[in-house]
Amino acid sequence: MMKTKQLAASLALACAALTTGAAYAADVSTPSSTVDVAEGSAFFGRWVQGVAGDSFADRYAFTLTSSSNITADLFSYTNGPGTGLDITALGLYSADGTLVLGGTQIGDAATTSHWQLTTTNLAAASYYVQVSGNVLAQPAIYSGGVVSVSAVPEPATYGMLLGGLGLVGFMARRRKAA
Repeated sequence: MMKTKQLAASLALACAALTTGAAYAADVSTPSSTVDVAEGSAFFGRWVQGVAGDSFADRYAFTLTSSSNITADLFSYTNGPGTGLDITALGLYSADGTLVLGGTQIGDAATTSHWQLTTTNLAAASYYVQVSGNVLAQPAIYSGGVVSVSAVPEPATYGMLLGGLGLVGFMARRRKAA
């Protein structure tokens, strides 16, 4: 009788351990995608579908062909407090996975969360923006943003500007003297 109770208790414990494994959160990340920043900006984002407790870390890769300034804004829309997504991080990474810059949450209203990162004089190379977070509740929720790229002027550009201003000043002084 005692062995039957121990066997039943052991079986119940084993079943409980196996069923709790199903309660773990799922990773609902999408495969890394590429965004084209050649025109100066690119949109990224997706509808996130999952159940409460699921997590994600989505990557949006891009390549800079010259030294550039980068601004990335991320917005997440929800139906109200306790629903939708909890964005936990926005980061800019080099292609080898090294964190270049972490984003900052600059707004968190009841239905819209806003994150931003800005960096200047980023070298020409491959990078990706990673958005990480958790699903708070089920309906499908939208998370999206934009990466804006602007070229950093070359030193020769400043030299041409100063030379042109000097020439204009010289001509103005010469006319005044005549």
